[in-house]
Amino acid sequence: MATATPSNYKASDIEVLEGLEAVRRRPSMYIGGVDHRGLHHLLWEVIDNCVDEFLAGHADTIKVTLHKDGEALTVGDNGRGIPVDKHPKYKKSALEVILTTLHAGGKFSDKNYARSGGLHGVGSSVVNALSSEMVATVHRDGFEWIQRYKRGRPTTPVKKAKPFKGHGTLIYFRPDDEIFRRIAFSTETIRQHLEDISYIHAGLKIRFTDEAKNETDEFYQPDGIKAYIEKLTKDEKKKPVHEVIFSTEKDDGQVKTELVLRWTEATDEQIRSYVNGIRTHAGGTHLNGVRSGILKAVKNYMDVHNVKPKGVSISAEDIREGMLGVVSVFHGDPMFQGQTKEKLNNPEVASIVEGLVRPTLETWLNNNASIADSILGRIILAARARQASRDAVAQVKRKTPGGKRTSLPGKLLDCRSNDAGESELFIVEGDSAGGTAASGRNSRTQAILPLRGKVLNTESLKINKVLANQEISDLVETLGAGVGANFDIHKLRYNRIILLMDADADGYHISTLLLTFFYRHMPELIRQEKLFIAQPPLYRITTSKESMYALDDMHKEQILASLAANRKVEISRFKGLGEMDASQLKETTLDPAKRVLLKVEIESQVDADETFHQLFGKDASERYRIIMSESALADDLDV
Repeated sequence: MATATPSNYKASDIEVLEGLEAVRRRPSMYIGGVDHRGLHHLLWEVIDNCVDEFLAGHADTIKVTLHKDGEALTVGDNGRGIPVDKHPKYKKSALEVILTTLHAGGKFSDKNYARSGGLHGVGSSVVNALSSEMVATVHRDGFEWIQRYKRGRPTTPVKKAKPFKGHGTLIYFRPDDEIFRRIAFSTETIRQHLEDISYIHAGLKIRFTDEAKNETDEFYQPDGIKAYIEKLTKDEKKKPVHEVIFSTEKDDGQVKTELVLRWTEATDEQIRSYVNGIRTHAGGTHLNGVRSGILKAVKNYMDVHNVKPKGVSISAEDIREGMLGVVSVFHGDPMFQGQTKEKLNNPEVASIVEGLVRPTLETWLNNNASIADSILGRIILAARARQASRDAVAQVKRKTPGGKRTSLPGKLLDCRSNDAGESELFIVEGDSAGGTAASGRNSRTQAILPLRGKVLNTESLKINKVLANQEISDLVETLGAGVGANFDIHKLRYNRIILLMDADADGYHISTLLLTFFYRHMPELIRQEKLFIAQPPLYRITTSKESMYALDDMHKEQILASLAANRKVEISRFKGLGEMDASQLKETTLDPAKRVLLKVEIESQVDADETFHQLFGKDASERYRIIMSESALADDLDV
């Protein structure tokens, strides 16, 4: 790579991106990506602004309309309406300032919004920047006001359209196909998100209309998160250990906290966390406070009542196993990690939430002895199961400081590094591809584990049958972190686990089978963001001067469109990884500086559970139903 020197690095090389150009140039910084999730994040930003009007006490209804083509939406509320008068500094309408300027809005002080999710002041302007068309309609001051935009720039001034008695704001937007890979909003994703919001904001009325299906859904949950946990229990088919739900709430002026909780017979822990109505998928200090408060309350109760089970020690994991809960925090000045607001970082919130949860849960347990006995029985059962699993499954450790290595599968081509933090494991389809990957890898930090044939379908199988399979057993030994209840992320031998399969139907099938295993038996691997899917190219495009690689047919067409019409082009399609030589595989898939990895994430526990059950469960009729319902979307099958 060429290095800039004083002779070729000048003031004229400094580029300043004006207005919203930075958003269009680097959209992932603002919405997390230009994929399905990033597309829907545009909608969440507009909805969050409507919710803020509800939180401020000025609106009670939100209407969302997905238009017939499935590529544009209108979101409206009956709040105060965005101001349209001229801004004293910028000498143009406040509406235009808000929708065309980053970090502009009324949420930086507490004068208009005491608690808000849109504190960064970039949401609406980012949506505008990434939309090929936006229309803002404002009802206030007895009139309807309209302004139109294109890719972040106004195409008309703010116009007084007609007299109007109501009040509120409507935003119509169409995401830009120059930015997003595919524009296809999911009605189910939208519906689920809106339903979640209705539980978190008790009393908020939401109406969602899908024009293509001519369907309208209404969401209104006056009982809030108490009703939400009942829904989650039912939807996820979790058998509760106790019917009566623990609930607590407090508003100290700075932070309002609401928590509902119950233990179930499931083996996973699931506490959904929200801040100012926004789902924090990565948790944060509020969730840490909940967990710490629960741990201290249960341990205090056990100490006071002299509960000391013989033969096992109770860990935090045992106490949290099977917990299902919802925590919602409203804060006047939340500090989020990133614009997509995945995690809350306010340090003071942890102690505030813990200070609420610990005494109220301990009192609740003392006042409900039979429920407490059921919960403690569940916790002790988890501890005994964890101990049994610990005894049954041998843990595999990385090299000791003296260099001694425990036995590992013979087909594993391990890396030389003993530092798990810099090491990564490629799980490769077949010995042929494994050999190519071994030749192209960085042997110091990259390990290769080839798998032979289709992997076992582990859906609905007990752990003893899963471990009886040689391929799965080899995989578990290689990772070295155990499996099931005995999984310990701290013993993982590699920082990244990367699925590297052929870019065809068989490769996708094997990847999905492996994802099923990891989701069912090592979910912490996914929660800790250690699992990835490699993206080997499907095509090689060669001209007289260079070779380029395309991930799929759409990418191939984009590359061809960028080439001069008179250039001679040769296109070759890789039938599998084995057709690549080591240098090609390294350049496209193995080299961290050039490769593309997809991070595996669980966006919705309910949806993920249902999907795996439908795809790999024992009921074949579920798969038939999916195939028939989705067949219309299959324009080109790779068979």
